[in-house]
Amino acid sequence: MISEEVSRTVLELPLQDRLELARRLVESVVSPARMNDAVTEGIRRIEGLAADRTTGLTEEQFRAALAIRVQLRPVP
Repeated sequence: MISEEVSRTVLELPLQDRLELARRLVESVVSPARMNDAVTEGIRRIEGLAADRTTGLTEEQFRAALAIRVQLRPVP
């Protein structure tokens, strides 16, 4: 388990350092295989949110979109 001290220290890092650490952690998990497109896209989106290039959804918008998606799911 990750110690509280390590977690606290990492969360105090500047944004760019945390993003780089997150990227390296993801790469260490999927390595030696190449990162798949979904992971790459996820990292791009997280970086966009963190750098304020993308506007996230409010909880209400997220729940509404999720409800629509669940309704559109085909019945097996």
